[in-house]
Amino acid sequence: MTPVDIKQGSGPIVLGLPHTGTHVPADIFARLTPLGQTLGDTDWHVDQLYDGLLDGVTTVRANFHRYVIDANRDPSGESLYPGQNTTGLVPMTDFDGKPLWLEEPDAAEIEARRLAWHAPYHAALEAELARVRQIHGVAILYDCHSIRSNIPFLFEGTLPDFNIGTNNGATCAPVIEGVVSGICAGAEGYSSILNGRFKGGWTTRHYGRPADNIHAIQMELAQSTHLAAEELPFAYDQAKAEKLRVHLKTILTALQDLTSSLGGHA
Repeated sequence: MTPVDIKQGSGPIVLGLPHTGTHVPADIFARLTPLGQTLGDTDWHVDQLYDGLLDGVTTVRANFHRYVIDANRDPSGESLYPGQNTTGLVPMTDFDGKPLWLEEPDAAEIEARRLAWHAPYHAALEAELARVRQIHGVAILYDCHSIRSNIPFLFEGTLPDFNIGTNNGATCAPVIEGVVSGICAGAEGYSSILNGRFKGGWTTRHYGRPADNIHAIQMELAQSTHLAAEELPFAYDQAKAEKLRVHLKTILTALQDLTSSLGGHA
């Protein structure tokens, strides 16, 4: 199993898919609790949701599950949300705060996993952003995520449908933030928020460097927007998904159309 799948496109947008992978090496899988072995915190079907929406898009997809190591966490292990409940570089609990491991990995094992899985994913993502910027003069990283809409351990109440993260505007040009939030606000029947509970994970914060012509924005979708139910087996709801894909396509197309205004070129 290779750590990452890369689909190179000719356009200015790179889709990051850090949490859709479900591969867990057998020796690691055996040490997960029965709950952990359900892989419940996967970003279920997000790769399918975005597939085919935009010609020329590049995708970088982690094949490994976030319980092996989380590709959207700081490799140092530093928390993205100090003072709030969250999960770490290798999660020790699930999103409900329940233990995942019969035997927790130690620091040496976590570092080995980082080198084997986390590092190759980010090497690929960094390379693709550099390649796209070389072609267009600018690159836009759109980081694709989903999560259950009700998780009391992580947040109060029900999550909006579209959760846009730019680390309070630091990771992209204001026009990108404005265009995406405007499309989401205008999507009939959907709710949205900008820099709410999810302000962008490590990927968005690490790569988003507008001064260097690399812009990053995270989209965290409530899973109720495209799943039949937010519980096992987390089935894809075709009708819900097709309705949502209309708006996701509008977002990606609008971002691509911004290239020249961001200082890029065809």
